[in-house]
Amino acid sequence: MSDRIFGIVGIILAIAFAMSAFAIQESFLSDAVGPKAFPLIIATILGLSSLVIAIKPDPEPHWPPFARMAEVFAAIVVMALYAQMLPVIGFVIATAIAAAYLSWRLGSSVVASVLTGVGTSVGIYAIFHLVLGLSLAKGPLGF
Repeated sequence: MSDRIFGIVGIILAIAFAMSAFAIQESFLSDAVGPKAFPLIIATILGLSSLVIAIKPDPEPHWPPFARMAEVFAAIVVMALYAQMLPVIGFVIATAIAAAYLSWRLGSSVVASVLTGVGTSVGIYAIFHLVLGLSLAKGPLGF
């Protein structure tokens, strides 16, 4: 039953996506394909995939217990807070905190999680900002 619901929601989302694509105003300077092509391709793929899921669902899944679902929800909250805090505290600090929390919830010890968070944050910063020259959110410390 859950696959059928998921499939129907996907079909509704695909229809809404296609309707939004048709509402895109085309400029007289657009290329031969136009700005509607890519969203319509995505809507078509989403609609067909969702239709297959709704018509031929998998057997009912075994849902995890409430405590495990609460952990998944907490991870979603952490990722949403991460996105909100990036411009406030900067990439390095926000990434270190989020990566440390997620690492801890995946089973690492507290010390290993903190080291993983800091290592991930500094490593990504070094590669993307220092090596590739990409702009990342700066925090109160300037990095």
